[in-house]
Amino acid sequence: MSGTSEGPTPAADLDRSAVTDSDHNTYHRVFAAAPLSMAVVDREGLVISANAAFGDLIGADPDGLTGRVAADLVDLASDARTWHAYREVLRGRQARLRCTRRLKHPEGHSVWVQVTVAPLAEGGPGVLVSVADIGARRELQARLRHLQMHDPVTRLPNRTLFFERLTAALEAESYEQSGTGRIGLCYLDLDGFKAVNDTLGHRVGDRLLAAVAERLTRVADETGYARAGTPLVARLGGDEFALLVEDSTGTEQLADLAESALKALEAPFDLAGQRLSLTASVGVVERHAAGTTATGLMQAADTTLYWAKADGKARWTLFDPERNAHLVTRQALSSTLRPAIERGEFALEYQPLVGMEDGRLSGVEALVRWNHPQFGTLAPNRFIGLAEEDGSIVQLGRWALATACRQARRWQLDHPGEPPIFVSVNVAVRQVWDSDLVADVAETLAETGLAPHLLQLELTESAVMGSAGRPLQALQALSDMGVRIAIDDFGTGYSNLAYLSRLPVSVLKLDGSFVRGFQYEGDKSTVAVPPNPADEVIVEAMIQLAHRLGLTVTAECVETSAQATRLRRIGCDTGQGWLYSRPVPPDRISELLGEQAYAVGKP
Repeated sequence: MSGTSEGPTPAADLDRSAVTDSDHNTYHRVFAAAPLSMAVVDREGLVISANAAFGDLIGADPDGLTGRVAADLVDLASDARTWHAYREVLRGRQARLRCTRRLKHPEGHSVWVQVTVAPLAEGGPGVLVSVADIGARRELQARLRHLQMHDPVTRLPNRTLFFERLTAALEAESYEQSGTGRIGLCYLDLDGFKAVNDTLGHRVGDRLLAAVAERLTRVADETGYARAGTPLVARLGGDEFALLVEDSTGTEQLADLAESALKALEAPFDLAGQRLSLTASVGVVERHAAGTTATGLMQAADTTLYWAKADGKARWTLFDPERNAHLVTRQALSSTLRPAIERGEFALEYQPLVGMEDGRLSGVEALVRWNHPQFGTLAPNRFIGLAEEDGSIVQLGRWALATACRQARRWQLDHPGEPPIFVSVNVAVRQVWDSDLVADVAETLAETGLAPHLLQLELTESAVMGSAGRPLQALQALSDMGVRIAIDDFGTGYSNLAYLSRLPVSVLKLDGSFVRGFQYEGDKSTVAVPPNPADEVIVEAMIQLAHRLGLTVTAECVETSAQATRLRRIGCDTGQGWLYSRPVPPDRISELLGEQAYAVGKP
């Protein structure tokens, strides 16, 4: 009998079918009861099934979602990039999509969710869309950001948030699309606030800051009612506040805001039984946003605040570019000079003094530099005059003397095989009159261990010539001590060589104006501009007379080898200038001392 007949189903097959049905039922029950919102979506993007959590999240009956377009339910088609990625997952070309969406619940509130779309097991009907409610997480993140971006004392935006807003306002996309394209800033500093902290304590000081913040916020709100936007009020630190006006309409608006802020602070503050009055100074800047940087705007505001302080405090001052160019730097430097000395903002650079005959480094001139936090590195001509006017030259000169002597001694110890070099330090006349220069020098030499003959003090010709009384006695005492005295910029003042013979001077430093005439070399007829023979005659005569008086001569501003050659030919002892080196940090001098001879012209 041919053929086959169907017999009973094997026990193994029955068991396998039962297990499959059991697993399916188990998975379905898990899917339905899971707290995570999930929906199974076919390859066409239609919902096959959704669990109860999914329906609760979007406010719909899960049974009624079958056949609905899944992308519409969780807002996956609102932007092209997300929509494309979603379609790629449906087609099996991309493994996963994860994005954040803000869904509108039928009851009216919004729900922040994280949507994840991933394929089911291979051969499955489509993809699994899972939706997680992240509203609590976002709320926590928002609270943490608020704490990070706000001042705990005044509850105002802090410096970080202020600069974030300012930077955003100065981006082209911000001001080109709408508004006036301008920006304004009132930079406010309380006058005498430190005294409140010092006398009444920081607790009262914090209460005062909070009260000031309330008044400034009220001013900003009142200003905002009358205009399109409310100024941002921020505490930048200490007793400094800022009012930022985006899309400002001009300087008049900022001036009115500054005036309102000052008036708001006029009334006394009642703080737990303490009645306090204070004033403030305000720097006002208003300009086009295009081409303005956050740093540039703050620098201008800071400078203008200096003006307001220097003009008498309790006032606002508008930024003036012309005044900034001619006056503000001087005022700002003058007001910060003494504190800058205490803060260590000054440094010394050293310019080599080179022997004309052997080319060896014989000494250095110490030149002070001010590393100003706002204006950068400043040369002496920017602040020495101010220091002489307000008397801080005594403190600054004492610091320069000690620093230079200490450095010279360090070079000597680090290079015992080389002849020690001397250090030349400039001295202002006011240092002689307003301090005991002799005692200062003696104390410095004793503390540093530097030999007196390795210190040279430079005074200008006008300061030395005609000296009598205390200045002359001080110079004589220093000379008797073994310190060398040099006359700087010689030839620009009295030029009284006869009187010079009666002064305790050992070095003349020829002013650079004499050296500039020594530009030629070789055949004079080949030079386009013929040299003035008088320059060389005058310099040679001064050098010869100085030598007869027992003085050595240093030529300043030597810039070319031609100048050096001719100065050497007429007997000049020492040269100083860019031909040899610009002023350099101490480490560079250490390198030069390690060489056998100084290479002329080497930078």
